[in-house]
This record gives sequence, structure tokens and C-alpha cells, in this order.
Amino acid sequence: MMPYLIKPLLLLLCLVVTGECRKHGHRVRRWTGTVETQKHGTSLTKKPPDVTKSRKLKTEHLLKVDDHDFTMRPAFGGPAIPVGVDVQVESLDSISEVDMDFTMTLYLRHYWKDERLSFTSSTNKSMTFDGRLVKKIWVPDVFFVHSKRSFIHDTTTDNIMLRVFPDGHVLYSLRVTVTAACNMDFSRFPLDSQTCSLELESYAYTDEDLMLYWKSGDESLSTDDRISLSQFLIQKFHTTSRLAFYSSTGWYNRLYINFTLRRHIFFFLLQTYFPATLMVMLSWVSFWIDRRAVPARVSLGITTVLTMSTIITGVNASMPRVSYIKAVDIYLWASFVFVFLSVLEYAAVNYLSTVQDRRERKMRERARSQSLPCTCGISQTRTMTMLDGTYSEADTNSLAGYTEDPMVPEEEQEEMHGVSEKPEHMVVHLSVSSESTTTKKKKSLRALNIIQNTHAIDKYSRMIFPGSYIFFNLIYWSVYC
Repeated sequence: MMPYLIKPLLLLLCLVVTGECRKHGHRVRRWTGTVETQKHGTSLTKKPPDVTKSRKLKTEHLLKVDDHDFTMRPAFGGPAIPVGVDVQVESLDSISEVDMDFTMTLYLRHYWKDERLSFTSSTNKSMTFDGRLVKKIWVPDVFFVHSKRSFIHDTTTDNIMLRVFPDGHVLYSLRVTVTAACNMDFSRFPLDSQTCSLELESYAYTDEDLMLYWKSGDESLSTDDRISLSQFLIQKFHTTSRLAFYSSTGWYNRLYINFTLRRHIFFFLLQTYFPATLMVMLSWVSFWIDRRAVPARVSLGITTVLTMSTIITGVNASMPRVSYIKAVDIYLWASFVFVFLSVLEYAAVNYLSTVQDRRERKMRERARSQSLPCTCGISQTRTMTMLDGTYSEADTNSLAGYTEDPMVPEEEQEEMHGVSEKPEHMVVHLSVSSESTTTKKKKSLRALNIIQNTHAIDKYSRMIFPGSYIFFNLIYWSVYC
């Protein structure tokens, strides 16, 4: 029975092997068919193409970047290539008087034609690229003359745009912040106006190779109406161009962005001019203080002088160390001189008062020594009181007038004049302090004492100092405003 079972098993095994061979052959045909159809481009199972890689290959093919040497300028060996420029000022960030510079952010655009970048296009539309293609083609080498610092913004990528048109025209735009020097004249500071310039020029190409010009004349420069500065009023922007000569390399086209700034005066009026004027007026208060109040007048004079010195130091600390006189220096130093003269005025008043007091003391002692033997009908106590200074100095001088003549006995006076009326006259003249007129006399003597203690120099200073300072202000503001 075994032979009968072996035959069916062998037949079944052959069928299984045959089926497996057919399946494997079908898989091989499917794979080879797919490859062939991919070669002919007719298979439905084709993978989606890489757009980035295909676009890159297409761009290089259209612009023919690898077919030309872009280290040389367009039309090398021929006439100068014209490069138009226009600028849009985004912001004027700061003006520094100490460093004599300004910082500006702007959009700088270049226009030129490079036939090597021309391509065919059925729609005549331009192609726009970022900064990665700029490194592979020729671009103008424009730089900022007299710049201290500059950079191209790179957030979030380099702020560079390149736009190529089918006929080969190119627009190259970048966003730049530049800090450039500005020669400022501070002779009229802070009543001044400053004119600054941002200069553009090709670094390597002379005017024989590259002609740099403003693309639309004065309209090539546009500004944002919201641009403003805290200390300056921007009056106007305008453009100019001229040739610059270097003895080693030749002539170059140079473009200028000029702008005029006028300084706001109100800040300096509050911080400088008003305080200085108040200090000068404060120094005049000493003219109304009693000349015998030495501590009050001296401390007031020293305070005003030191305050003026502080104001002058504060103003010069925020300014460059220039070798000429500024308008604010004239005003501050003139005010300082007025304050200092008020101190000298009191020194003169004090000295002359001391000399006068010494002279009056000597006259008083001389009058006392000559008038003590004759009381002239007045008690000795009252005479001594008047001579000691209780009465005014005028009364003492009037008494000295009577005692200046040599002492003559009354009998001899009667023989010389016949009738002796002078002693009675003296008694009436000197005995002014009756009981009925005591109050009035004290008030009048007090007023006379105040008047006599005010020196004549103080009287004239009260008029001369304010008048001179007002005259100085009229001349100053008429010249600088």
C-alpha cells in the first residue's frame, strides 16, 4: 500500500513547487516593469519630485550662474556701467554732540543691468531671491564714507533682497544701520543748526568703470514722516552728487544724503538759562541787606558763585572739548561775572565802611575831648549819651561844629559881641529831647540810622547791576536768535 501513497505525495509536492515558481516570476516581472516605466516617465507609482532641488536646478539653469565669471563687472572692458541708487530713511536714531556722529537706519537699493542674468520668460515676470544668491553674482561695492560702524540687519535672516528681470535688469536692496561722522559747529550752541551728510561711494571702481547716480534725482530720497528727535527738529532732506578724487587711485562718483537739524531751545532754557538768570538775580538780594550783616551777605555771595560754577561744569560735561567759545559759554560766563562782581561789591562796601567807621570814631573821640568841660546847659549824662552814639551821627557832627572853635569865657564873649545870645542858642539847639517830643525823636532817629547804614555803593548797585544785565540780555538774544 505504500507505493500507492508515495505517488500522490510526489504529485502534490510537484504542484506546490510549480506554484511557488510562478509567484516568484510574477514578482520579478512587476519590479522590472516598474523600473522601465519610471525610465519612460509613464508609471502611475512615480514619487513626488523635490520642489526645492528642482527649483534650484531651474534657477541656476535660467540665470546661467555657472556659465559666466561674475568676479568681473558687466560689460567688462567697455564703458562704465550705470548704477542707480535710491534710499528710504527708516529712522534717525541718535545725534551725539560728544562723539560728533549720527546713527541712521535706511533701505539702500541699487539698480543696474547685467545681461548675463537675462532669461526667457513667457509671462515677463521677475524672479526674487534672498541673500544666498548675492554671493554668486556681481553686485556694486558701495560703502559709506566716514562711517564708524555699520551692519546689515540679520533678523530673522539677512535683510537682503535680489530681484532679477527677464531682460537682465537687477534690483538689489538691503536694510542697513550706519553710524557716520558729522562735523558740527557749536559756536552758536544751543541756538544752532547742524547739517550732516551720509556719503555713498564705490570702493574699487572709478568713474571709468562704474557710474553711480541718484536714480530719480531728489525723489530718490524718501523719509518717514514719523521720524523725530528729542533735541532736534528735522528741517529737510536733500540729495547731491559730485566727484571725489584720491591721489593714488583716481576719481570716484560720490552721492550725498544731506539733512539739516535745528536744535530745540526749550530744554536748555529750563536747564541752563533760567537757573543762571535766577542765580544772578539772587546775588542782587545782598544789595538790600544791611552792610553790617557780614555772614548773610558773604554766604549769599559764595552760594551763588558756587552754583554758577556747577551749572557751567554740567553744561561742558555733555559737550566736546572744542577750542572756541560757544554761545552758551558767553551767557554763563557773563552771568558768572555778574555774580562775582556782586561779591566784590560787598567787599568794597565792607572795606569803605570800616574806613568810614574808623574816621568817625576818631572824630567822636576828638569831639568828646574838646566838649567835655562845657556842658552848655545840658546835663553831663545826656551829653555823654549823645556823644556815645545814642543819637545820630548828624547830631554828633552838629555838636562837633560848636566845639571846634577855641573855648572862650562868657565874660570875654560879652565884651566881644555885646549881648551873649549864643549860649541860649546852644541850649535851645541841643536840648531837643524834651518830654513831649521823645517818641517822635526816637522814630526819626531810627529812620536816620537805617538810611545812614546803607552805603552809597549799595544804592548805585541796585540800579546799575539789573540795568546792565538786562542790556546784556537784549544784545545776546538779538544776536543769536
